[in-house]
Amino acid sequence: MAHCARSAFITGASDGIGAALARAYAARGWRLGLLARRSDRLAQLASSLPVACEVYAVDVRDATAVRDAAGHFLATAGTPDVVIANAGVSAGNLTAIAADVDTCEWILDVNLMGAVRTFQPFIASMQARGCGALVGMASVAGVRGLPGAGAYCASKAALIAYLESLRVELRGTGLDVITLLPGYIDTAMTAGNPYRMPFMLDADEAARRFLRVIDARRPHAVVPWQMGVVARIMKFLPSGLHDWAFARAGRKPRRPPEGM
Repeated sequence: MAHCARSAFITGASDGIGAALARAYAARGWRLGLLARRSDRLAQLASSLPVACEVYAVDVRDATAVRDAAGHFLATAGTPDVVIANAGVSAGNLTAIAADVDTCEWILDVNLMGAVRTFQPFIASMQARGCGALVGMASVAGVRGLPGAGAYCASKAALIAYLESLRVELRGTGLDVITLLPGYIDTAMTAGNPYRMPFMLDADEAARRFLRVIDARRPHAVVPWQMGVVARIMKFLPSGLHDWAFARAGRKPRRPPEGM
């Protein structure tokens, strides 16, 4: 399909899915805005890409810094065609443990509010132009709650609902809102999972599939499609059967929040 601009703004761009998306768009010759906390990895990624990159060493929890980065990108590169709220964190957590309250807050702030902070500064400009896509990186984990991952599942479930609300809110403005639900992607986030991860994809292959969804302006897609089948089964499992099936499931290791 024809694109009304040739630039993309991506958060969580320093590694994993974000870096893979940057490589995929760079291969198309798109100008990029890359935002993440780790300045060294961002600089390394930007120097490896054959396109102009604006680099922002910013935490998506910092609303002012995110707005400033977006304002700089708009002034420097113009209105982006695609804005991808990809920044995300994950850690095991248990509500019964007092220290994990901070972990829950960290996960919800980055995964949900990070997307809100990312989109907000761009919407007016994209609406004025009359086209563009806002893309949120949710997860199959947002379909049902899993033991030991309450904050992550809740953050992704909330993100799915938020993106759906935003899609309806922006209907008729020319902006498309796209919800991506990855299954297991081979990144640092999944590296420590002590359980089987079926249908795992390499990050670069996942990025290629994500771009096909974005190009087609599909409002909602699970990648890979096999995890979409799993997600549908999980969604409609009766509560008793779901609880029995997952009560003894492997749990993601707990860890303290970063940068707090």
